[in-house]
Amino acid sequence: MNRRHTLFLLLAVLALYVLDQASKWAIVLNFPYDWSGQYSYKFIPILQGSEWLNFTLVRVHNTGVAFGTGHGTAWAPFLFLGVQIAALVWLICLFRRGFFSTRLLRAAWVLILAGVLGNMTDRLVQGFFIPGAEKLSFFTNMMNGYVVDFLDFSFPWIKTEMFPYGYHWPSFNVADSCVCIAAALFLISSFFYPQEKKEESKEA
Repeated sequence: MNRRHTLFLLLAVLALYVLDQASKWAIVLNFPYDWSGQYSYKFIPILQGSEWLNFTLVRVHNTGVAFGTGHGTAWAPFLFLGVQIAALVWLICLFRRGFFSTRLLRAAWVLILAGVLGNMTDRLVQGFFIPGAEKLSFFTNMMNGYVVDFLDFSFPWIKTEMFPYGYHWPSFNVADSCVCIAAALFLISSFFYPQEKKEESKEA
C-alpha cells in the first residue's frame, strides 16, 4: 500500500476518533452527573412510546468494556487499559506487515483502531475530571478513568423475566459501535478475502 492510501486511512481514523470524542464531551458538558452514586442522572428521550424501539440519550460512566462488561469491578481499569494498549500495538504491527490487504480489512482496521483509541482516551483522561481529583495523585486519577456511554436503546417487544417491560440494550458510544462494525467486517472478509485479494492483484 502506498503512502497516499495509508494517509487516507489515518485521516479516516482521525475523523472517527474526533467524532467519538466530540460526542462524548458534548454529553459530559451538557449532562449533569450524580456523583453520589444514586444514578439519578439526566436523560433526553429521543424516540419514546414505540412498541418496537425506544432511544434515549443518557450519561453513563462505564469502567468496564463494551456494553458494560466488567463495570464496577476494582480490576477493570487496570486490565482493560492494558488490553487496549496491547490491542493498539498489535493492530499497528499487523498493518505494517500487510495483513489488512483488502478493502474490507482496511475498513475494519480503521474502525477498530478509532474505537480502541477513543475508549482508551476516556480511560486515560476522564478520571482527572472527577470531583476531588486535584487532591489525588496522577496515577490514581488515571486509574479512576472510565468510558462515557450515552446511546441507550430498549426493545419493548422483547419481554423476559429479567426485562418485563422490554429488553434494554446496555448503553454504548461511537467507539463501541466502531469496534462492533469492525468485528462484523472481519467476519465478512473471512468469506470474501481470497476473491477480493485476487481482484486487487489484477488491478495492480
